[in-house]
Amino acid sequence: MSEQEAIVWHQHSVTKTSRAALKQQKPAVLWFTGLSGAGKSTIAGALEVKLAELGYHTYLLDGDNVRHGLCRDLGFSQQDRRENIRRIGELAALMVDAGLIVLTAFISPHRSERDMVRQMLPETEFIEVFVNTDLAVCEKRDPKGLYERARRGEITQFTGIDSAYEAPLHPDIDLPAGDATLDELVQHCLDVLQNRGIVAK
Repeated sequence: MSEQEAIVWHQHSVTKTSRAALKQQKPAVLWFTGLSGAGKSTIAGALEVKLAELGYHTYLLDGDNVRHGLCRDLGFSQQDRRENIRRIGELAALMVDAGLIVLTAFISPHRSERDMVRQMLPETEFIEVFVNTDLAVCEKRDPKGLYERARRGEITQFTGIDSAYEAPLHPDIDLPAGDATLDELVQHCLDVLQNRGIVAK
């Protein structure tokens, strides 16, 4: 028997169901995806504030933040980017097991990567949120100056410029972030969560 074969999942006495019951909520992952500058972190952050005000237990995983620690050893090659998403998916799944409502804000440009994370969770616990902002709007915002650098050739394989973004075909939540206010976008997310029984009406 190899060392890998000797590894088994340890079943704890305190279960996901009991952890969620203590928090009086249904755990889930809201996976915000979209181009750089689309508004993922802004919307996810505002939604987390609203959920906290309503008494829900949450955690927000942001793309930049995780690269300061959990994924600091990864670069930006296609292989490293996929590994980045895999690690975040595994972490999000553990947080859901702890009974939390998890919000994530990552470009995650490939459908296969998002599907990989979806398969880590029960079907009802993965909510794909497409922050649907046109490239022109994202470039105009360009909060970090990344699009300008990519256009000058200083950054290569930049999503939306010389690397493809595969928009969700059937997102659970489609946010027209270029055409609505932040409050309207947050309320739309809350409406979906209420309809799914994750947030009380």
